[in-house]
Amino acid sequence: MLSEQTRYSRLANITKVINTKLELREVLQRVTQAISEEIVQCNSVGIYLPEKDGTFRGFVGKPEDMNGITLDTQVIDIETDLLAKEVIETKKTIYISDTSKDNRPDPRSVEAFKIKSLLALPISYEQEIFGLVFLFDYGTPMNLTESEIQSVEAYVNMAAVAIQNANNLKQKENLIAEKQLLLDVTRDLSMCSSVQKSLDKCFYYLGKILDSKKSAAHILDPLGKNTITFMKLNKDCDWTEANWMENLKSIRMNQSYEAMIQQVIKTKSIILTPNIDSMSLLMIPLVSMGEVLGVITVVNLGGETCNYHESQIQLAKSIVDATAPTFSNLLYMDQLENMVEERTRELATANEKVTSVIESITDGFFALNKEWEFLYMNKHQYLPQRKTAKDVLGQNIWGIFPKCVDTVMYKEFHRAMSERIAVHFEMTSAYGDYWYEVVAYPYDEGICCLLKNITEKKKYDKELNRLSNLDLIGQMAAGISHEIRNPMTTVRGFLQLLIKESEFEKHNDYFNVMIEELDRANSIITEFLSIGNTKTSDLQMLDLNSIIRDITPLIKIDTFNQNKIIQFNLKDIPDLLLNRNEIRQLIINLYRNGLEAMSTGKVLSISTYKGDGNCVVLAVRDQGEGISPAIVEKMGTPFYTTKDNGTGLGLGICYAIAARHNAKIEIQTGSEGTTFFVKFTCI
Repeated sequence: MLSEQTRYSRLANITKVINTKLELREVLQRVTQAISEEIVQCNSVGIYLPEKDGTFRGFVGKPEDMNGITLDTQVIDIETDLLAKEVIETKKTIYISDTSKDNRPDPRSVEAFKIKSLLALPISYEQEIFGLVFLFDYGTPMNLTESEIQSVEAYVNMAAVAIQNANNLKQKENLIAEKQLLLDVTRDLSMCSSVQKSLDKCFYYLGKILDSKKSAAHILDPLGKNTITFMKLNKDCDWTEANWMENLKSIRMNQSYEAMIQQVIKTKSIILTPNIDSMSLLMIPLVSMGEVLGVITVVNLGGETCNYHESQIQLAKSIVDATAPTFSNLLYMDQLENMVEERTRELATANEKVTSVIESITDGFFALNKEWEFLYMNKHQYLPQRKTAKDVLGQNIWGIFPKCVDTVMYKEFHRAMSERIAVHFEMTSAYGDYWYEVVAYPYDEGICCLLKNITEKKKYDKELNRLSNLDLIGQMAAGISHEIRNPMTTVRGFLQLLIKESEFEKHNDYFNVMIEELDRANSIITEFLSIGNTKTSDLQMLDLNSIIRDITPLIKIDTFNQNKIIQFNLKDIPDLLLNRNEIRQLIINLYRNGLEAMSTGKVLSISTYKGDGNCVVLAVRDQGEGISPAIVEKMGTPFYTTKDNGTGLGLGICYAIAARHNAKIEIQTGSEGTTFFVKFTCI
């Protein structure tokens, strides 16, 4: 009775231990201790748990060391241990009272531990084998009774419950861990901003559960569907893309690595190769919304340890499945970004072309919004105070050009803005002596304006008008010269005869005046012919300084007679193609105009020098009061003169001579005097 109570007490204690959720080893140690206390005639109690390879290894027992052999080194192979095999197959307890008469126990263990009798029990629960229990007495038969065997079976059943509870707990913990891992995967994937980062996260979690850093993703071309466009390796993988393919091609598999990838794509199923050359492959399709995006491959070089459990494979597939939608979205975003980048590049290229075209316009161009603010300006637009286009963008045009307010530009721009019509006008610049042709036309946000500098055109038009007048005068001179000179010569001759007649002597003064007036009219006709002449003959390579020196005495006499001063500043210059007489006439006309413009005591200077570019300059400078702009505009026009007795043909002759010598006359005037520049082109 006492023995029964003790047994029940032990079972209650073991049940209590099981319910306290202690570790499995501690629980099984309590079981082996209870068995050894119950069966006092046994020397050894050992519990053996299954290994991955199908064998059973010692886990806990009493004693832990026997004859120098520890329990955890003891392995039971059911292929050679017939007793263990029978226990597993029948799931029943087997008691061998005399091992010498039974060949089922492993003879090596019987001999090593001098086993005379042996009790073998399965640790099972609902037909599932959790392990084996062996009892024996070192060198002595145990002589167990049926009641003792049943007691041991009760303790072993408690061990089965403990293992089952431990397995259930482990499964729950694994399930929680897997769910947490999948939550972590989902969270981390949601924060990925690129395809590569999503694959890196996938590789990281696959490495955690499969214990491998050698992972790769073979991605399909979105357009070519079945064409693998690129491969992404785990960043921690020490293989390159080249030796990845080389290493996998060297494995003696039933089909090529590329063929296996195509098979996964086609079947959308997992491929796990057996352990070949200490290497195994796990290939998982990357599928999103039923469409295969690629294949994830994990290589394990663990030799015998590279066989994966079904739970590992399913968890790996869950990770890949979680990666697929994120990868798909990011891939789509990448495609959109690539499209946007491509469109942006195209627009930028088109914009550069438009800007290049606008910038290539040598005239000023700018655009204004409806608030009169600059939106765009090319580099050729003039700006005051050395401002640049960047300085004025966004600023009001009338703040940048305040002098233009209430001018024709201001009025026409407002008309274009308000009436939404194009305007075309010419204007003079308020910031310099320039003429502009302006076109302003409306667009959605305001108006665009093109300003073309036509200063040279205006000068050309003026010169063309002057030449037209000269041509007209030439035609007039040619037409009237013979018609007028002949009767004038006749009249002059008769007047000279009348002067010689004594009866008309009292009228000689009148006759002389008449002859002088006829001579003056003849000189005007001569000047007409000179202005109208557009051909120069007898051009020779002459020294301009030499021509000036030839008439220097004449110039000095004129200045001396008028109580004025003459200065010469003649520099070394090259010879020019000149007509001596015409150049003499040109110089005489210019210096006499200069003398007439000055008061007594003033200085007239005549200079020659090499000008900018390929030209020689003749400069005649006076110290007169200057010429008003209105007069400058009309200078050179035939018959226009400011002198009381002038003909208005002197400067016209100068312009004509300059034109025949391919030269230009420019005027610079101010309150301190006027300078005429005659610029000859060098040969």
